[in-house]
Amino acid sequence: MNPNSPSRNTLGGRAVRNLTPAVLGAVIIAGTAACGGSDTNSTGTARSTRTVSPEPAMTRSASPTSRTQQEFAASVSAAAERNRQQAAKQLEGVQGRGDAVEDVSVTGLPVAKAEQFRSAVVRVTNPTDKAAFYAVKVEFVDASGKVLDSVVLGFPDAQPGRTVTQNANSRKAAGVKTFPRIAQAERG
Repeated sequence: MNPNSPSRNTLGGRAVRNLTPAVLGAVIIAGTAACGGSDTNSTGTARSTRTVSPEPAMTRSASPTSRTQQEFAASVSAAAERNRQQAAKQLEGVQGRGDAVEDVSVTGLPVAKAEQFRSAVVRVTNPTDKAAFYAVKVEFVDASGKVLDSVVLGFPDAQPGRTVTQNANSRKAAGVKTFPRIAQAERG
């Protein structure tokens, strides 16, 4: 029998037409059963909608605890003060300028007429292959070279190959044209 004969196409087409509604019906029934249908008398829940986490009342709130701006500022100030104290302690025994002066740079910020403090940006770049604590002492000097104030900063966990920055602020040098300089820098 010729595969392209009209009788074969008619039989094949009729078989496909008769089979299509049956296959379609089976797919719809299987899909409905998988989804759980809309039967309100059924017990249990469809597998795809089961809850795997604890009840919402038992979980912690997803929203962070509300802290006031003053509480946040106090925690940041406390951390900065701990770092400063650690840096001051580290610099106590340092002879000369320290072993990390080459890793540190400082840039003075412009002076405003109504400023309450003088500020400088201090940058530390860790050239080593391990994280390190840096202790840095910045001096604010006037045009004659007189030191008006010195500020100690601590840079915790300066990562290898990275640059970290902090501002050194001086109230004693406020309103005076000063030049910041690195007095000491030590890598711990």
